[in-house]
Amino acid sequence: MEGDQASADPGSALARGWLENSPFVEHLGITVDTIDAGRARLSLPFSEALPTMGDTVHGGAVSSLIDTAAATAAWAGADVPERPKASTVALTVNFLSPARGQGVAADAAVIRRGSITVIEVAVTAEDGTDVASALVTYRL
Repeated sequence: MEGDQASADPGSALARGWLENSPFVEHLGITVDTIDAGRARLSLPFSEALPTMGDTVHGGAVSSLIDTAAATAAWAGADVPERPKASTVALTVNFLSPARGQGVAADAAVIRRGSITVIEVAVTAEDGTDVASALVTYRL
C-alpha cells in the first residue's frame, strides 16, 4: 500500500486498522490503494455479487465504497481522541455513468476539517469512466 502518511500519524493508523478488521469492507472486497493526510483512494474490484442488473455495478455498492473512502480520508491525518467515535452525518451521491462489468475506485479528499469534516469523493471505473461524484459530511 502506498502513502507514507498511513504509518506516520495516528488517524491514518486508526483508519487502516478499521479497514483491515471490518467484516463489511472484507465482504465487499474493498481494497486500499493509498492513504495520505486528508486523502484516500480505495478500490472495489468487480465480482459477480455486485451487479444490480446485467453487469451494472449496484449503486449501493458504489455508495458503500464512497462512504468508506470518505471515512478513511476524514481520519487520515486527524488527531485521534482517547475514545474515538465517528459517524457519517450526510451522504449525497450523483451517479454519472454506470460501471459495467468492471471495478471502480474512489478518490476522497477532505475539503473542510473539524469535528464536522466534509469530504469530496470522485468514483471512476477501471476504463476511466466517471461513475459518481459525492459529498460526504462526517463527524469525528
